[in-house]
Amino acid sequence: MDIRVGDILKMKKEHPCGSKEMLVLRTGADFKLRCTECGREFMIPRSKCEKKIKAVQREQQDELKQ
Repeated sequence: MDIRVGDILKMKKEHPCGSKEMLVLRTGADFKLRCTECGREFMIPRSKCEKKIKAVQREQQDELKQ
């Protein structure tokens, strides 16, 4: 999957606060994500995270540059 810093991931399951949207802060073997609702930051292995992603939301400007 093509996940970049700044993308918002819509997950299949909710975070305990009730939000399903996570902001990508870092990519690599692990992802560093921030919950858009409560602001909690956490690390999750890439393989585990990619299975839980429902959709990727990216800003229009970033897509036009490439």
